Amino acid sequence: MLAVGDQAPDFTLTDQHGRTVRLTDLRGRHVLVYFYPKADTPGCTTQACALRDIAGQIGDTVVIGISPDQPGKLAKFDGKYGLGFTLLSDPEHATAEAYDVWREKMNYGKTYMGVLRSAFLVDPAGWLRQVWYQISPKDTPTKLLGALAAG
Repeated sequence: MLAVGDQAPDFTLTDQHGRTVRLTDLRGRHVLVYFYPKADTPGCTTQACALRDIAGQIGDTVVIGISPDQPGKLAKFDGKYGLGFTLLSDPEHATAEAYDVWREKMNYGKTYMGVLRSAFLVDPAGWLRQVWYQISPKDTPTKLLGALAAG
């Protein structure tokens, strides 16, 4: 598992508009990288909309959501809820594996591999300032605001 003080694993992924996004291109700004299981499902929608709703309170912090969904599905999710932040497609789950959030899960007695909802605050130099494994959708914006306020 990653920890505070570790270098944030770099990634190059495609966003909901078909553009390439690299974490290293965002150096100089705080970046919230959060992983969620599937776009337009109840928990993921709650989390994304809550982050959208605090956009005016986080300064120039970049919010990036990552899921295994294809860019087209991410574009529909963004449009449906007016999210206004970057959603990245990680269909091969390489980035999820690098952040140690691709895990074995169980639902209704069935075991499968999937995304462990987690969030990481990357500082302007590319180091992990906060790490929240298994974060709840409702706690994500609160934790982000608290970490940014703490300096």
